[in-house]
Amino acid sequence: MQKATFAGGCFWCMVTPFEELPGIGGIVSGYSGGHVDNPTYEEVKAGTTGHYEVVEITFDPQLFPYERLLELYWQQIDPTDDGGQFHDRGSQYRTAIFFHDEAQEKLALEAKEKVAASGKFQKPIVTEILPAQTFYPAEEYHQGYHKKNKDDYKADRAKSGRDEFIDQHWNGE
Repeated sequence: MQKATFAGGCFWCMVTPFEELPGIGGIVSGYSGGHVDNPTYEEVKAGTTGHYEVVEITFDPQLFPYERLLELYWQQIDPTDDGGQFHDRGSQYRTAIFFHDEAQEKLALEAKEKVAASGKFQKPIVTEILPAQTFYPAEEYHQGYHKKNKDDYKADRAKSGRDEFIDQHWNGE
């Protein structure tokens, strides 16, 4: 099993595209990339710790290759927005791929170039490709939030604009 770490705005919205796929062993919502040890949700949400909201995915590359995870990742985000994602604004909601080894770095950079060359976006691709840093799991109530709080999750996602953006730019790819 390997790890993949992705920042795509609200971590609640970054769980559902990857769960229940063959080869996915688990998905944990959390924080990475900051300068504070063991940050809390309130600290990260305030934007003072430098952390991104991320998902850490455990996967079997034989069953679900990293390249496929990258394809799914790009289709969940607006890679041109450096101020957050959709209605979630602030540095904690920026996009980034945190690579765990040189092979992941190479594949992430290639995928970013492919997205940039696709012609789907008029603005530059600003999603960062960064070395993996310490991952801090989010508080338990954030884990599986979309299942524990279905109505709140659906309402938040509906007002975010994420699904409309995905439909407009990715056309079900």
